[in-house]
Amino acid sequence: MIGVAVVGYGYWGPNLVRNLAETPGAKLIWVCDLKKDRLSGVQLRYPTVQITDDFDEVLRDPSVDAVAIATPVSAHYMLAMKALMAGKHVFVEKPMASTSEEARRMVDEAARRRLILAVDHTFIHTGAVRKMREIIENGLGDIYYYDSVRVNLGLFQHDVSVIWDLAVHDLSIMDYVLPEKPVAVSATGMGHVTGEPENIAYLTLFFESKLIAHIHVNWLAPVKVRRTLIGGSSKMIVYDDLEPSEKIKVYDKGITLNGNPQTDGEKVYDMRVGYRTGDMYAPQLDMTEALGRELKQFVDCIATNSQPIADGHAGLRVVRILEAATQSLAQRGRVIELEPARLIA
Repeated sequence: MIGVAVVGYGYWGPNLVRNLAETPGAKLIWVCDLKKDRLSGVQLRYPTVQITDDFDEVLRDPSVDAVAIATPVSAHYMLAMKALMAGKHVFVEKPMASTSEEARRMVDEAARRRLILAVDHTFIHTGAVRKMREIIENGLGDIYYYDSVRVNLGLFQHDVSVIWDLAVHDLSIMDYVLPEKPVAVSATGMGHVTGEPENIAYLTLFFESKLIAHIHVNWLAPVKVRRTLIGGSSKMIVYDDLEPSEKIKVYDKGITLNGNPQTDGEKVYDMRVGYRTGDMYAPQLDMTEALGRELKQFVDCIATNSQPIADGHAGLRVVRILEAATQSLAQRGRVIELEPARLIA
C-alpha cells in the first residue's frame, strides 16, 4: 500500500481525500490544513485518517510515501520541494508553480531523487479528452486550428489572473492532444476591478507549422461556456464539456483545394476552394471520474516506478506558456517566443 497525505482541505482538497480513500493500492494517512477548523469533518467520515495543521509532522511520518498538494499556487513550490527533499512522491495541483524557474527546480529535484512528480491536469484523464486525442492521432488529418472558449460569471481569484485560473485547463488539454508544441504566444486582456488581476483574456499560440491556437477566458460572461473546436484537413471536432452525454462530436466536414494550371506567360495556379460535407457522429465515451483515474495512475506509477501522463515536464510546459502569456499581456500582446524547456544543471 502507498501511504498518502493530502495537504490543503479547501476547495479541491475534499475531492482528493474522497478519491484517495477509494483508490486501490492507496492508504490515506493524513489530511493537513493550516486552518484546522476545516478538518473537523474529516475524521467523522474517515475515522482512521489523522489530521494536523503541521506539515512537518506529515513529512516526519515514515508511513507517508506521497503527498498530494491542493493549496493556493503561491505555496506549491515550497510545499512540493520540502516533500521531495523528505523523500516523498508529489502530486500537485495546477499550475504546478508560480514561475517556470520554480517548476524547473521541482522537476530537477524529483529526477535527482528518482521520485514521481505528477501535476493535476484533470481534464486529460476525462473520457472526452482521451477520445479527442485518439481521433486526432487516427483520422483528423493535418491540424489547422485549436479554438477554445472557457467563460462564466466568476469565481474571481485574488492571487492569479483569469489566465492562470482558467486558461491553464485549456493549455493542459492542448499540450496533451496536439501533435506539436507551441513556439510563441501573444496575449491581450483587461482587468475591470481596481486592484485585482485581469478578468478577461485572449491567448494566441503559434507553432512551427500552420497550426494556430486561440483561447478565450473570461470571468465576466453572462453564460457558462466550455467549448473547443479543432479543425483538421479530414475531419473537425466539437468538444462541449457542458453536454451531459455527447461531449464530443466529429464532423466529416472540410475544404478541398484544387489547382488548375493556366498559361499566360507564367505558370499560375488558380486555387479553387471546394467544400466537403459528410456525416456527424458522437463517439461513446468512458464516463469514469477523471480525478479517480488520475490518482490511480499516480499510485500505480509509484508502485512501478513509471511516469504519469501529466508529469513534471508537462506541468513545466504549461507554466512556461502561462508565464510568457502574462509577460505578453503586460506589453499589450507582444509576441513572446517560447524557449525549449531545460532542466537546471
